[in-house]
Amino acid sequence: MRRPARPHRHDVWIAVAGLAGGLVGVIFHFFYTFRADGSGGPPVLVGLLAMCCAELLRRTPAVALPLSVAGLVGDALSGGQLAVMIMFTDVVYAAVLYGSPRMSRAVMWLSVVLTAAITVGALAVFREPEALLLGALGAGVLVTPAWTGLTIRTHRDAAAAERLRAEQTALLAEMDRVQAVAAERARMARELHDMVANHMSAIAIHATAALSLDTPDASRNALTVIRENSTQGLAELRRVIQLLRRASSDEEPGATPSLDGLDALLRQAAGAGAASQLRFVRRDAAEPAGGRPRPPAPVELAAYRIVQESLTNAVKHAAPGEVVVALDHRDEALVVTVTSRYERRATARAPGSGAGLAGMRERVELLDGDLAAGQVTGPDGTPLWRVRAALPLAEPAAMAERGGRTDRPDRTEPAAHPVRDGRTHGADRAHRADANDPDSGDHRNSRRESTERTYRG
Repeated sequence: MRRPARPHRHDVWIAVAGLAGGLVGVIFHFFYTFRADGSGGPPVLVGLLAMCCAELLRRTPAVALPLSVAGLVGDALSGGQLAVMIMFTDVVYAAVLYGSPRMSRAVMWLSVVLTAAITVGALAVFREPEALLLGALGAGVLVTPAWTGLTIRTHRDAAAAERLRAEQTALLAEMDRVQAVAAERARMARELHDMVANHMSAIAIHATAALSLDTPDASRNALTVIRENSTQGLAELRRVIQLLRRASSDEEPGATPSLDGLDALLRQAAGAGAASQLRFVRRDAAEPAGGRPRPPAPVELAAYRIVQESLTNAVKHAAPGEVVVALDHRDEALVVTVTSRYERRATARAPGSGAGLAGMRERVELLDGDLAAGQVTGPDGTPLWRVRAALPLAEPAAMAERGGRTDRPDRTEPAAHPVRDGRTHGADRAHRADANDPDSGDHRNSRRESTERTYRG
C-alpha cells in the first residue's frame, strides 16, 4: 500500500502561521461578521482547523480546495476571521499553481464567474453603489490569487521548456561534435592511406626482388627503388604531421594535390612497376578548342587520389601489360577511368584488404558521384580490371537547389562487379586477395618470376 506523501515544510509553516493568527483573532475577537451578542460563536475553531488542514494539503488541490471551501463557509457562519480568509486565498493560488492544467483553467474561470455573480447579486439585493465593494472583495479573494498562480505557472512552464530546449541543443551540439571528429578521422585515414600505400607497395615488391635475386646489380637496383619510395613516404608523412601541428596557426598549409600532378604520379608508378613489366600511359578524351574550366578543388583532389590508389592496386595485382589512365571532362561530371590487365589468382583473401576501394567509395559518395570497379572484357577479349569514377562538377549549393542529387552521366559499359560497402564480389576478391600481403601465396611467386625476368635481362 502506498504511503501518503508528507506535507512540504513550507506548507507546515504556512499552516502554523495561519493557526497562530486565527487564535489571536479568537482571543481578541477579530471577526469580520458578528453574531447578535457581538462575539464569535464557539464553532469558530472548527473552520480555522479545517482551513489549516487544507493548507497542509495545498499541493494536492483535489483535496485541499473542497476542504478550504467547507472551512470558509463554516468560519463565515460562526463569526468569520481574517486569517481564515487569507489562508483561503492561498489555497486558491496553490490550486492553480500545483493542480493539473485542466483544474487550473477550471479554477480560474470559476473564480471569475463567482466574482461576477457576487457583484450582480449584491447590486440586485442592496441597490446601492457600495454593493460594488462586495464584488471587489470577491475579486480580491478569488480572481487575484487565481490570476497570480496562473502567471507564475506560465513562467515556470516557459522556464522548463527553455531548460529542455537548452539540454536538447547541448545534446545536438555534442552529437555534431562527435560526428565531426569521426568524419575528420575518416578523412585523415583516407589521406594517409592514399599517400603511403603506393610507396609501401613498391617497397614490398622490390624488397621481395632483392631477397630472391643473387646478382649485385639487380639487388642494387631494387634497393635504390626501396630507398626512393621510403624517402618519399617519410616526406609525405612529415608533411601531414606538420599540417596537423599547425592546424591552429596562421601559416599557409601545403599545396593540395591536383590533376596537374598526374604525369609525375604516372612516372612514379612506372618506376615502382618496372619489376612487374607494367607500362603506364595516359589517354585523355579530346578537349574542345576553347578548353574547359578547371574542376573544383574537391573534385580534383578526389580524382587524384582515385588515380593514385588505382595505380597502387595495379602495381600490386595487375598482370604485365599496359595500365591506362583516362580523364573525360564532361559538362556535368569528370569521369576518371583506370584500366589494367586482369589475372585471376586462386589465393585466399588477405586480412584487411579492400581499404583502398572503400576509401575511393567514400570520396565519391562525399561528392555525390558514382563509382564502379570490377572485371570487364577488352575489345580483343582480354580480361581487364577497370575502375571508373564519375565526379559531378556541380557545387553543393547547386545540388541542393536541384533537389539534393545531381544528374549523373550514363554508364557506357557497366562494371560486372560494382563496389558495395568497401567490398567487391566474385573476381574482385581474387584480384585483391593479397592487397596487404605482397609476400603471400601465388602473388609472391608471380612477382618473383616477373622480377627475375626484368633484372636478368
